Amino acid sequence: MNNIQNKMEINKQEISKEEVAKIAAHDDFHIAPFRADGKTYGTPTWIWVVSVDDQLFVRAYNSVNSRWYQSAMSQHAGKIEAAGLIKNVAFEPVIGEINEKIDEAYKNKYGGSPYLNAMISDRAKAATVKVL
Repeated sequence: MNNIQNKMEINKQEISKEEVAKIAAHDDFHIAPFRADGKTYGTPTWIWVVSVDDQLFVRAYNSVNSRWYQSAMSQHAGKIEAAGLIKNVAFEPVIGEINEKIDEAYKNKYGGSPYLNAMISDRAKAATVKVL
């Protein structure tokens, strides 16, 4: 296990089902993966968040080129701020059939937005992240 994984396991705070529901019901989600030093949080970035099967998922509008996404995938840890909560969390990439459920969650929550099609595109799906 490397130092980043050790740090993630030590500092990670569980997100309860109630907190997942509370976060998913709001539209104030900010993500801040660690910077390259593994100690300093990046600048919190406002992004969309959805819940599927009592877990949180996010996608990068700019796909895998997004800075926050690149940091999340290299550091695998950071913090989130949403619905009055601040949590130290882990990040893991998402692939597979769960993306269909995530698409539906995006449609249900953000259906009126002109950005929805971009967020359910193959490009955005390539940058889907589970927040643990």
